Amino acid sequence: MHRGSLVVLDADGEVSFAAGAVDRPTLPRSANKPVQATALLAAGWAPRSQAERAIGAGSHNGEDGHRKLAAAMLAAVGLGPDDLGCPVALPQHELTRGQWLASGRAPDRLAMNCSGKHAAMLSACVAAGWPTEGYLDRGHPLQQAIESRLGEAAGEAVTAVVVDGCGAPQHALSVTGLARGVLSLVQAPEGSRERSVADAMRAEPWFVAGTGREDTDLMQAVPGLLVKGGADGVHVAAVPGRGAVALKMDDGGERGRTPALSAALRRLGVSAEALAPWLLTPVSGGDGLIGEVRPADILVS
Repeated sequence: MHRGSLVVLDADGEVSFAAGAVDRPTLPRSANKPVQATALLAAGWAPRSQAERAIGAGSHNGEDGHRKLAAAMLAAVGLGPDDLGCPVALPQHELTRGQWLASGRAPDRLAMNCSGKHAAMLSACVAAGWPTEGYLDRGHPLQQAIESRLGEAAGEAVTAVVVDGCGAPQHALSVTGLARGVLSLVQAPEGSRERSVADAMRAEPWFVAGTGREDTDLMQAVPGLLVKGGADGVHVAAVPGRGAVALKMDDGGERGRTPALSAALRRLGVSAEALAPWLLTPVSGGDGLIGEVRPADILVS
């Protein structure tokens, strides 16, 4: 059995359901990116398209279109891939990665799933007149603005700051605070910075994740849904006028994450038909299926 913390907020941001330690600080990882992007916009980042805004809040596959867009964002402000502070990586997209390996192509920074966020961070630094050198240091003005914005949106203080896998500061919040922050984006007035991030992610979900990724597919399947996963079993989602959900799997595992997320979205009135691909996770054994991972009874309304 997978255990963790899960919270459901109603449209007013009040807790309507909770299981586990929903007020305990955790590390949302990339699930923080949508709210982080609003801090970049406030600093002066001016995306030239919805796709740029979406990839700045996304965790892409490293497919050709993802890398091309991140490179274009850097070039637009006079920078290049060598200015990125994220590590080199192979693409996450299986076919693209296989092609790279077969051709002997080396990992690079643009292929790293956070390169869009880093390109947006550097763009914000250029716009604000802040140094691009050291942009990942916690004391840098950009990171100070992000930390402040995350706490504001969550309605609680950031309780710890560590280093994420991409090299950027990572901010601890409760799953309740995480849900509040993302709900605030979809509920924000049209034309606001907050709403613009939500609208871009929903309009260009391929740039949020990519081919075959659940965030992309979920946003295409459920009208109005904003969803963002994070490493180590974290997910957050919000539907305007209905509410938001956030969860953290204690073991950091992936198999139970989407069934739990789907059960929580059912509590917001999202149809079982729309969520059918994610309500159960098949478990294979040998040449066949031997079981399934499904939501615990406590999560099923």
